[in-house]
Amino acid sequence: MGFSPWLILLALLIYGVIHSLLASLGSKKRARQVFGKSVDRWYRLAYNVFATVSLLPILVLPAILPDKHLYTVTYPWVVLFLAVQGLAILALIVGLWQTGIWSFFGLQQLVEPVPAESQQLTIHGLYRWVRHPLYTAGLAFIWFVPVMTVNLLVLNIGLTLYLIMGAIFEERKLLREFGHAYAEYQNQVPMLIPRPSGWRSTDKV
Repeated sequence: MGFSPWLILLALLIYGVIHSLLASLGSKKRARQVFGKSVDRWYRLAYNVFATVSLLPILVLPAILPDKHLYTVTYPWVVLFLAVQGLAILALIVGLWQTGIWSFFGLQQLVEPVPAESQQLTIHGLYRWVRHPLYTAGLAFIWFVPVMTVNLLVLNIGLTLYLIMGAIFEERKLLREFGHAYAEYQNQVPMLIPRPSGWRSTDKV
């Protein structure tokens, strides 16, 4: 394996560490101590902008570094791959809408900050099937790319590990925030891979 995959993995590792630190409750608490309570208005938006802008160069790396082609999915299977990717994009949009799309991007907080005690646990819609439908949709999209290279494979593996670790850290925060309600939700609904009975499982939460 040449230097390209290692560079991609290193970039993802650095991104993941910084991204996770900024997403932690401790970082937001320290920002509140420095900037005051007004930080609640813009922290989410600033975090999303930084996360997006800093991820873009990493996504470009597979295209500009030396690479090796692995496979290209041909007709008729390419239709299935593209259909899965289309459904993944639709699931992302629906999941964001059910979570509260304006709050997710940090735009609602600019106008009307949401007190922590008023936040509710989302368990309807796609969240009745998996606890992290946005991550599930993201994973489906990257793994059903019909053209695969060594660099892209390494990027997909790195993003998959990052999303799984991100889900684990996020669940720790949700447990602290929602306590028993989220623990019960964890027991009833799978994390990333849906099961046939998943849509019934939140009735008891």
